[in-house]
Amino acid sequence: MSRLLPALGPPLILTIVLAAAWTGLCTAFALPAYLLPTPAAVAVALVERAPVLVPSALRTLAMALQALILAAVVGGGLAAALSFSRLAERAFRPLAVAVQVTPVVAIAPLIQIWVGLDRADLAVILLAACVAFFPIFSGVLTGLRSADPDLERLFDLYGASPTQRLLKLRGPTALPFILEGLRVAAGLAVIGAVVAEFVAGSGVAQGLAWRILEAGNRLRTAEMMAALVWLTLLGLGLNGGLALLRDALLRRRGGQR
Repeated sequence: MSRLLPALGPPLILTIVLAAAWTGLCTAFALPAYLLPTPAAVAVALVERAPVLVPSALRTLAMALQALILAAVVGGGLAAALSFSRLAERAFRPLAVAVQVTPVVAIAPLIQIWVGLDRADLAVILLAACVAFFPIFSGVLTGLRSADPDLERLFDLYGASPTQRLLKLRGPTALPFILEGLRVAAGLAVIGAVVAEFVAGSGVAQGLAWRILEAGNRLRTAEMMAALVWLTLLGLGLNGGLALLRDALLRRRGGQR
């Protein structure tokens, strides 16, 4: 508990200050609720609309996790394969960058056509995986390339196979890079799932993005902000959980040395 207070204290104080300033702004300028609801109104919406928002939040979380797993399998597997060949890496890296810089909204209609208009959830997962792909790919590849050159020469001297080199040398060296790439990709997977549902969900996926659109069309701004609160909590939860996993694995690896 004593370790949590220094970490949670400053953000909590800042949140309280911002909420007070927000409330004062709404009161001073008599802003209508549809334009900017007070924090109290958002809190009420969080409670009253919980039966709708909680299942939608879980749906968005499920799609984001599936996208993250898909991105980890594809991105990590490709990076591991390309780490054996500099030529293959130079050939594929521009394509990986192209996937990263291509807007999701641009490829969403194409993905929707490929998977079928009645499978919007699959389209959302694929699009979110595209968003989360590059941090994992780049982290794994950078980590596998960061092994000590002297140890690489030692493995050459003993005639180690590519698999032995990957499992015994490059894999352990790449672990911090892999975990950091996963942590970054987790937040991007949530963002990608929401953006993808905006452009490809069509109400079928029933995640938080759909709830935001639905509330916006009815000028229920407090409900929109309540959904945004849930999105923030999902992102923070995934990021924090993977950060804790990273620290635990690195401490365990350090203790085994």
